[in-house]
Amino acid sequence: MLQRPTRIIFILFLIAVESIAQDRQQAVFGEPTHTELEMTSYAQDPDAAAVVLFEKGKTYVKLINSKIRLMKEVHRKVKVLDASKYTEAAVGVPYYVGNTSKEKITNIKAITHNKGVKKFVAKDAFFTTNEVNQWNLTRFTFPDVQDGSVLEYTYTVESPYFGYLDGWQFQGSYPKLYTEFVSEIPGNYNYRRSLVGTLPLQVNEVSLKEDCFFLPGYEVNADCEVAVYAMENVPAFKKEDFMLSEKNYMSRVDYELKEYYDFKGNKTEVSKEWKDVDKEFRTDKDLGRQLGYKNFFENNLPPAVLTEADPLKKAKDIFYFIQRHFNYNGKQRILSDIRVKEAFDEKVGNSSEINLSLVNSLEAAGLDAKVALISTRDQALPTKLYPVLTDFNYAIVYLKIGADEYLLDATNKYVPFGFLPYQALNHQARVLDMKDGSFWIDVVPEKKNVEYINAQLQLNEDQTISGKVAETYVGYPAALARISLAEDGTDTYRKNKQKRIEDAAITNFSIENATDISENLKQTYNVSITPDAAGGKWYVAPFFLANFYNENPFKLTERNYPVDFGYPRSQTFLMSIDLNGMYKVAETPQNTIVKLPDGAGESSVVYGTAGGKLTVRFSLKLNQHYFTPEKYKSLQDFFNTVVTMLNKEVLVLEKV
Repeated sequence: MLQRPTRIIFILFLIAVESIAQDRQQAVFGEPTHTELEMTSYAQDPDAAAVVLFEKGKTYVKLINSKIRLMKEVHRKVKVLDASKYTEAAVGVPYYVGNTSKEKITNIKAITHNKGVKKFVAKDAFFTTNEVNQWNLTRFTFPDVQDGSVLEYTYTVESPYFGYLDGWQFQGSYPKLYTEFVSEIPGNYNYRRSLVGTLPLQVNEVSLKEDCFFLPGYEVNADCEVAVYAMENVPAFKKEDFMLSEKNYMSRVDYELKEYYDFKGNKTEVSKEWKDVDKEFRTDKDLGRQLGYKNFFENNLPPAVLTEADPLKKAKDIFYFIQRHFNYNGKQRILSDIRVKEAFDEKVGNSSEINLSLVNSLEAAGLDAKVALISTRDQALPTKLYPVLTDFNYAIVYLKIGADEYLLDATNKYVPFGFLPYQALNHQARVLDMKDGSFWIDVVPEKKNVEYINAQLQLNEDQTISGKVAETYVGYPAALARISLAEDGTDTYRKNKQKRIEDAAITNFSIENATDISENLKQTYNVSITPDAAGGKWYVAPFFLANFYNENPFKLTERNYPVDFGYPRSQTFLMSIDLNGMYKVAETPQNTIVKLPDGAGESSVVYGTAGGKLTVRFSLKLNQHYFTPEKYKSLQDFFNTVVTMLNKEVLVLEKV
């Protein structure tokens, strides 16, 4: 039985096998209704650029040329309300191409309807592109898309891969009036089914269909389980800042093949336990065998590293050696194309080649290091119920020194020892212990992540404000700043900072520790600004140097998925303005403090006038980086206050 990689899913709860009588909708391809053609708006989501009028997927088994195939038929119909904002006129239908067998796309048709005028996508307008990891796309673009168009397409996927019964995504980037999925599967295939998301099913029917499948040469016909799942009036999934992949939360149903019986009654278990996976990894040429090159790396490590007595210093020296040696080619590999010796010699590698080289090097130095698998933040979280290897797309390093555990990644030259790149902060990793059995470990971000700005300024006789600014970045803010410096260059980086500060002029800009990632990143510069004047008074925006939050990142009325900042953070701004005895403070904003529940964070601003100086201190601390949907409103209110502090308050000065 051929098996295709299974797509990722986060299981929230199992669908109960039950039968609920509901009205199901139907549609005929190529025949939109008069109401659909005349529709001009959608009251439930007035800002939607389009609405999915109807979509249906059906999966069943069919005998084709004496071969059993898994079939999936899809029919989709979309109403375009605002063509200038509609982003899905170009369609890509994915299919898998294996080493010995492949899927096929057949019966593909597409039409643009414009008030009775039909424009078919021509046969020669369908084309194929090769995507990553043996995935292809059959592509086409709807012609003449305009306000009011109805876009309709249908296709069939013919697959030899029963291990991958592709489920159905009920929710997407546009609202849907009706979406349905039907599976009609012989009873000798046993699939786990799971529903992702929080939206309810309007149709949830499971029934038995007798004699649904016949195989020549066998006397007994197979009965099928017919499952129908449908939703109505499905809202669009609204993405917002600070979230993990939407794949974790968009409502969908997924199927995972657990076991099957061939037509002779022989049973095959498909779902495995981790002990079975560990055994496979030990002998896999692209993973397990690539961990057997300790001698090679021992011969290529700097000799001083191997004689270092302090194990933590030894680990850091090895980490930075591998990090500097390799250039990351941007490719992520888990089960293919991993050759550590060749990559080391060429000084270029994919994520696994670099991090497996680090594992080999740490083990060559007598340290306890292992490979750990994760899914990155743009992928769904892996299920912990049973192994699904395609849940993982990235390999990092687990290191244990005494009682201390470290997760490492040497692909990014600007992330220090003990930190993971931001994309790897996705909650959990599976450590592959080839001897004692693999285990889960939490991905816990480093807590000390600081942005600190200290401005020592003075108000001059010419009514300008000038002085020196020192900025310090620690942890992830330092890594992000170094990445920007490397990508843009110092001059462009300075110009971008100048743009953010707007009316202020920056001179004498300098950077410390731009490449020494073991130290804090520091920036200093001189600044000069002319405040607004009116009626003999001068008006100063107190945070013209601190562009922490120009607007509230949380705008949704309701957010049904968590907020994930990735890591805790601390942002501090200090400013002192020497009034030089010539000016006085006529008005300052009110001192303010706002706190999140349960000590999750707080922010404050304090204004002071003493010793002829005006001082401003702003502080924001998020002690937690993960907030459940129930805490969204308090987080939204918190940032409303923060944005007001930073952007809507003014200092008023006047001459003595």
